[in-house]
Amino acid sequence: MARKPSSEVVVVLGLGRFGKSLALELMGQGVEVLGIDTDEAVVQRVSDRLTHAAVADTTDEESLRQLSVHEYDRAVVGIGSDLEASLLTASALINLSVTNIWAKAISNAHAKILTQIGVHHVVRPEHDMGKRVAHLVRGRMMDYIEFDDGFAMIKTSPPTSIIGKKLGESGIRTKHRVTVVAVKRQGEGFTYATADTVIGAGDTVIVSGQVRDAERFSEST
Repeated sequence: MARKPSSEVVVVLGLGRFGKSLALELMGQGVEVLGIDTDEAVVQRVSDRLTHAAVADTTDEESLRQLSVHEYDRAVVGIGSDLEASLLTASALINLSVTNIWAKAISNAHAKILTQIGVHHVVRPEHDMGKRVAHLVRGRMMDYIEFDDGFAMIKTSPPTSIIGKKLGESGIRTKHRVTVVAVKRQGEGFTYATADTVIGAGDTVIVSGQVRDAERFSEST
């Protein structure tokens, strides 16, 4: 594998459904990927679609060192169902001093242990997607992203109470405790919202605020 600056390559360990999907998405975004899995058949299926793919024991620190994993800044542990392999792989990456480690967790307990051993970013794709879809199903939200500390951004249609008004005069922050950060007119792209922005009936807005406040705003008429 031709050497690239460490910041330009992501190492994905475990090429199951989640790891493979992530690796291919990264490749599609122009990021080089070193994919590693213990299963030779799995590696062969993706070897021609990744920058480099290798068969190795992801839990073995020396095997990862031989693949120069310690020289890269970013690694993702895509192993979920095998708890022991997930934790040992994450531990090996930590021992190799990889700067940014992401790991998939399949339960709260799994996530807690990964965090306790030093994983920098823990993700729960199935859980997070379930929460996101639940929010979308229940109201008028077109998209939903939740951040830490109960903060969210939503994409939704505006309530009739603010249509035809400048945002600065709509009282939206006082009444709904949210902020409109961007507006999309029909047939146009999103633009940043200002106090002078007038909301139209066919507009789409992106709103930020605490989760419950954003939910109430999307449900208001």
